[in-house]
Amino acid sequence: MIEHKYPVITIDGASGTGKGTVSQLLAARLGWNFLDSGALYRVLALAALKHSVALDNEKALEVLGEYLDVQFIANPDKSPQIILESEDITSTIRTETVGNMASIVAALPAVRASLLSRQRAFRETPGLVTDGRDMGTVVFPDAEHKFFLTASPEIRAQRRYKQLKEQGLDVNLGGLLEELRLRDKRDSERAIAPLKPAEDAIIVNTDHLSVHQVVEKILEEVSRKKAFPAPAFLTMEIFNAAVAE
Repeated sequence: MIEHKYPVITIDGASGTGKGTVSQLLAARLGWNFLDSGALYRVLALAALKHSVALDNEKALEVLGEYLDVQFIANPDKSPQIILESEDITSTIRTETVGNMASIVAALPAVRASLLSRQRAFRETPGLVTDGRDMGTVVFPDAEHKFFLTASPEIRAQRRYKQLKEQGLDVNLGGLLEELRLRDKRDSERAIAPLKPAEDAIIVNTDHLSVHQVVEKILEEVSRKKAFPAPAFLTMEIFNAAVAE
């Protein structure tokens, strides 16, 4: 049972749709809490690797998830810093290998159950912006605002390719595209919490939109429903100035 009734905006979608960056910017604009739910599964996958726990050992993974020693440290101008057992794993969990491991782990019912209460605990005042694959369908089904981001596999692979190249990694575009398609298939066909939009979610295709355009589109929709008074939003000028400091 969800005890808190603080407002929630859920941003769901497949890998490469921009949901992570959009959610972070949206949370910053609103001054709300932020949860990268996918990061929890990546952290758990990395913890399993660290402790030599097999990815098909559901019971061991469930226990590991319940006692996961993880911290999220917010940064206004970049991705949150993620600490696992006193080790900074912010960059490590973003590799394709860990991402694929996380997709396997996330398909296990006991694992998802062990992390459910931890995710819901992020729902605190003044509100929460969260991204993932089942935020609007399973974790926060009563969220006031639900969005589902989409983009073609080709566009998503190109975005990921550019991102990894900028990090100095040697990657293959064709290989990334194939991995994305396989992951989409696995995520959408899993029996527990499959990747799909909530019935009341607003679909946003990001193929030809920048992250800032997507953020503005979401803010316009939220504002249209009169969920918040206009002063609750920071202007883009104020936001950019704050990030630059």
